[in-house]
Amino acid sequence: MPPVAHPASYPSLAGRRVFVTGGGSGIGEAIVEAFARQGALVAFVDVADAASAALAERLAGGGLPRPWWRRCDVRDVPALQQCIAEAAEGLGGDFDVLVNNVASDDRHAPEAVTPDYWDERMAVNARPAFFAIQAVLPGMQRRGGGAVVNLGSIGWQIKEGAYPCYAVAKSSVNGLTRGLARPLGAHGIRINTVTPGWVMTERQRRLWWTPEGEAERRRSQCLVDELLPHDIAAMVLFLASDDGRMCTAQEFKVDAGWA
Repeated sequence: MPPVAHPASYPSLAGRRVFVTGGGSGIGEAIVEAFARQGALVAFVDVADAASAALAERLAGGGLPRPWWRRCDVRDVPALQQCIAEAAEGLGGDFDVLVNNVASDDRHAPEAVTPDYWDERMAVNARPAFFAIQAVLPGMQRRGGGAVVNLGSIGWQIKEGAYPCYAVAKSSVNGLTRGLARPLGAHGIRINTVTPGWVMTERQRRLWWTPEGEAERRRSQCLVDELLPHDIAAMVLFLASDDGRMCTAQEFKVDAGWA
């Protein structure tokens, strides 16, 4: 099935300020573009310079608001929080929406994991989400509300054993969402998890696709079509918009029925 010809429009997102981690390619790229097409003012960080610059040029060349972006290694928490502050200044105000998308699903065997490797995996896949929330929280409080969307994974839920550190980090996303829902809710801030299935990004096709994996996907999904980045972005848009105003502390799976 091709991408939706006429995707939903959310007038409430027009002019909203949105920050996306890992927004230069893959699912993050689709999220950045989807918000830009809604008329939102988007900022993102990534370590992929060429892809990020190309995305910004493509959107601006298509008549959409040019996204603000910077190279940032999210393992460096002060650098991440500084980028969020600079992006807010560059876009002219506090953020309404935060999308914690950045992640790395590098494969590793349990017996090969060292304490340093463990810490590095958590520094990419777990820690940035909390500290990005911490950075946008004062601004959302000033604005009287906001929306945080955390990206999870079905990998740990279907017992995928190729990346135990990633599984631990991604399983913590639901805890982060539920653990912050009440304190954030007191300020009108909603927080939810969007859990993708196996999304056919360029990276996934290049690194992890195999005929055997494709056969497993077809057996496991209830819907036979490939899951694509725009499918994840569509759910993120809904949760960020006023249409999702009473959704918080929840996990929303977009996995074609796999999990």
